[in-house]
Amino acid sequence: MTGAGALDRELQQKIDAYADILFRLSLIRLQNVQDAEDVVQEAFYQYVKHGTAFESPEHEKAWLLKVTLNACRKIRRSAWFRKRSDGDWQEAAQERQKTGQTGSEPEEDAIRKERNRRLLKAVWDLPEKYRDVIHLFYYQELSVREIAGVTGRAESTVTSQLTRARELLRRSLKEEFEFE
Repeated sequence: MTGAGALDRELQQKIDAYADILFRLSLIRLQNVQDAEDVVQEAFYQYVKHGTAFESPEHEKAWLLKVTLNACRKIRRSAWFRKRSDGDWQEAAQERQKTGQTGSEPEEDAIRKERNRRLLKAVWDLPEKYRDVIHLFYYQELSVREIAGVTGRAESTVTSQLTRARELLRRSLKEEFEFE
């Protein structure tokens, strides 16, 4: 029984370390809280099923991100996903976000929240290939090399997609953030 308890503790440590990252990536891809939660469950199921040791924590993280992206692709390709309406995904996602900021004026909070909402919407409006690299680079803080490994794209492709995504964001948010 001690072996099973140790395995449970180890799995719980992995869930604590990676669940939020995988959820946010899934939510960006699928724009639906329930689907994102399902993908995270699937990723950890595959992790347990996989059962082999990883070369490093970075390799383990990259593997989980890759499994998550593949599960998101599978859901997005389904006829059910393409036909259903996304409904209130933004509202549900906002409920799950934590502001973590206190003590500021109500007007400042409202302005900051609106600005963050517009930025998040601009990222969600990007084509999927650009949304992925932006999310992995800025939110998950992966390097270009790590993104290439996770997505299966060449490093030069990731670099050009980051450049194009930044330009698209710059154009869509020009007035909001006063880019020059």
